[in-house]
Amino acid sequence: MKLIRLAAALLVSALIATPSLAQDRRVPASAAELRLSYGPIVQRVQPAVVNVYAAKMVQNHNPFLDDPIFRRFFGLPGGQQEQMQRSLGSGVMVDASGLVVTNVHVIEGADQVKVSLSDKREFEAEIVLKDSRSDLAVLRLKDAHEKFPTLDFANSDELMVGDVVLAIGNPFGVGQTVTHGIISALARTQVGITDYQFFIQTDAAINPGNSGGALVDMTGKLAGINTAIYSRSGGSQGIGFAIPANMVRVVVASAKSGGKSVKRPWLGAKLQTVTPDIADSLGLKTPSGALVASVVQGSPAARAGLKASDLITAIDGQPIDDPNGFDYRFATHPLGGTSQIDAIRGGKTLKLAVALETAPDKDRDEITLSGRSPFQGAKVANISPAVADELHLDADTEGVVVTELSEDSTAATVGFQKGDIILAVNSKKISKTGDLDKVTRDQSRLWRITLLRGGQQINVTLGG
Repeated sequence: MKLIRLAAALLVSALIATPSLAQDRRVPASAAELRLSYGPIVQRVQPAVVNVYAAKMVQNHNPFLDDPIFRRFFGLPGGQQEQMQRSLGSGVMVDASGLVVTNVHVIEGADQVKVSLSDKREFEAEIVLKDSRSDLAVLRLKDAHEKFPTLDFANSDELMVGDVVLAIGNPFGVGQTVTHGIISALARTQVGITDYQFFIQTDAAINPGNSGGALVDMTGKLAGINTAIYSRSGGSQGIGFAIPANMVRVVVASAKSGGKSVKRPWLGAKLQTVTPDIADSLGLKTPSGALVASVVQGSPAARAGLKASDLITAIDGQPIDDPNGFDYRFATHPLGGTSQIDAIRGGKTLKLAVALETAPDKDRDEITLSGRSPFQGAKVANISPAVADELHLDADTEGVVVTELSEDSTAATVGFQKGDIILAVNSKKISKTGDLDKVTRDQSRLWRITLLRGGQQINVTLGG
């Protein structure tokens, strides 16, 4: 079984619930109630769900086209041929001025993005913000001079397993489709598709093309953004995942404020999972919580008094089962003020106030390498605390790291990966991005590269 993100790729060309902080939860009282319809909810929310179309030009190189005899015989043009690749997904209108939230993987690398409304009108859209860590992107409709229908955010922390939900999107490009199911599980943290592993699981039928679409509750509010499924066949098998609305809210707020990236609180501590053996050694009944492995000197965690071997059990009253759960809870807090962390140390419970502030990002000096070298097209940065936090590196890591790679870049083609730390090139130590930029501008036929990947040092020799 494999995990599938829901964007579909194509080559080519009466149950009205009043809004409240909590839903009325009850089973049907009679056979007549079983015949009630979700229609009124669908009619209210469907206009705010849109279809998203992204297009990009790709090089389609056929080696046979390099042969002039083959080309002449079949009457074909030579060289690399450009082909338009289109992907389709869904989105949700979250601001009446024309802001749409969708998944990053729906619009990744797109040269052109279009949004189709439920009334079939189409708008060109610009990408306002991409947050790869959450797989969320915010678009803005171009030349829009009206107020659009929107969805309000639910408080996803109030959702319960068993709650009825509706999934709305554009599966397989057939057009806007509504399915229903229940919330099968909450706080799924072992899914492996974004940095923040904390998903709503649902059995509402969602398929490729549903990416970025709405998961709504019975008050008609946005409970989450559908983003992936587990599937053997590529279609729905009743296990779908949505990004909780509280994370979506943070990303949308950053876009509304004019930010080009999402600023989140930084703890400044490395956390690890509590295994059954660790639980036994700590005298715990169950292996839950997040164990502090190390603390960065001068960080919010250090100033709050958090120490290695402390066990974090809750944040602002919300229980913590594992490090992923803590990361999500902490990341959805607004900057400014403090957050209360409950921790166990030596059998005693401590309550610590941690400042909600961003990681230092001084001297990041992020650049895209353009010199003719194996690094061409790679974006690299000096490792600041903020960069270390984004890429899950140890806080004391130094040097230059690959932060981004375009799909068709030379760097991606030769095998570099996001998170690779470049230590040396042609026997020259790389301490900052300027060092790497300078050495890649040298004309060389042979490149000897030393890098660190996943804690392992790798030596590579590449022809120029």
